Order: sequence, then C-alpha cells, then structure tokens
Amino acid sequence: MLEDPQLSTHGTQLITILLSSKTYHEDSLTLRDDDYEGEPLGERSHALPWSLGTRNSAADVEHYLTALVDDRTKDVAGQVTDYISS
Repeated sequence: MLEDPQLSTHGTQLITILLSSKTYHEDSLTLRDDDYEGEPLGERSHALPWSLGTRNSAADVEHYLTALVDDRTKDVAGQVTDYISS
C-alpha cells in the first residue's frame, strides 16, 4: 500500500504482484511456506516482478487468500524496483 502526504488528493494506492505456482523465471522470487502471514498457498510459488497491478481501494480486491510477511514484502518490493530500473 502506498500513499504520499505531499500528494494528498491522490489517495491510497494498492500495488499487487502476480504470484504463480506454474511459472519459474530466473528473475522471479521463490516463496516458501514461512513467507506467508496466513496459510501458505500449498505449492511452491514465485513472485513475478514484471507483473504488477494497481487498485485504488481494498474494496477492489475480489478474492483474498493470504499475505506475505513484512520482510518478504520488502524483498519483493526491492526486486520490483530493481526490475523496473534496469
């Protein structure tokens, strides 16, 4: 979730990333069971930093399964930043 106090009229923006159990790529980040706050997805999954989506409200999220722990979220965010800036 991102927001910037200097852009107060913009509001909060949610940025999502695709998780896949079917795709592996050398730039993907492998996720393990202890990377999840809730229940793990049950299969080895990968975060794909080139597949982003944005939402303007949590109400726009149609289906919620689980979330990543904060440290792993930071790892994914860093990888997304590296991918975009390369």
